[in-house]
Amino acid sequence: MSKMSVKLSPEQLRFLVRVGVFLVLILAGRMVFPVLLQTAGNPLMASALSSFLTAATANFVVVRGWERGKAADCGLDWTARTGRDLVCGLIGGAGSASLIVGGALAVHAAAFEATEGAELLWANIPYLLVLLLFGAIGEELMFHGYGFQALARQLGAFATVLPVGVLFGLAHAGNPGANGVAILNTIAWGVLLGCAYVRTKALWLPIGLHFGWNAATPFLGVNLSGFTIGVAGYTLRWNVSDMWSGGAYGLEGGLVTTGIVAALFVLLYRVIPDSE
Repeated sequence: MSKMSVKLSPEQLRFLVRVGVFLVLILAGRMVFPVLLQTAGNPLMASALSSFLTAATANFVVVRGWERGKAADCGLDWTARTGRDLVCGLIGGAGSASLIVGGALAVHAAAFEATEGAELLWANIPYLLVLLLFGAIGEELMFHGYGFQALARQLGAFATVLPVGVLFGLAHAGNPGANGVAILNTIAWGVLLGCAYVRTKALWLPIGLHFGWNAATPFLGVNLSGFTIGVAGYTLRWNVSDMWSGGAYGLEGGLVTTGIVAALFVLLYRVIPDSE
């Protein structure tokens, strides 16, 4: 019986080694950094900073070790279109969350309710925004940084976007309040963010979308992927079922967000110019 042998070219072998090292560093960081940060007693801080430290370490090691060691090698190159992409992302993310809540208020599907014993703490706002920014950058570097970009070059962009989007959704499956709709919506968000990178060949638009959504939700009185932040001093109380509102998971767990994400896909390909 003849044996089939698979021979890898030097370039394919280098690709496997680089992506393999990147994945090992991500897995190691996901185990080590949450343990180190959990002593702070703040779940949101531990989640955001562990994601950032994990992704930054993995991208830095691989980029410095094998590539040119420049920001462009992990999608953070600053170009003439960077500012526009970042602003578009911020408007798209924050605007989408605001549109859902504004629509719910307009049709009396929800109403703001003061949170007993809570108030708007202005001194906490800069800290919260910086924390959410680190979290957004960390998740984008983790899921759409060097590893994603290397796979997209080797396998093709759209053969990479969906599997990574599924991983993005499953990574949130353990969050408080997660259910089937929440995970499917989070997968859709992951696919959208991956497509945003493919469209622009940079991480600025995905970071803007990610941070814009995350930064808006606490001030709209809703949970963020299962986390109750409570910075605003009030809560949005819904008069509809969790299937529409998202329940304890937040807006990402509702069918309204499913439609909003679909609309963002359309806007991505109609409004944002292709980098090529």
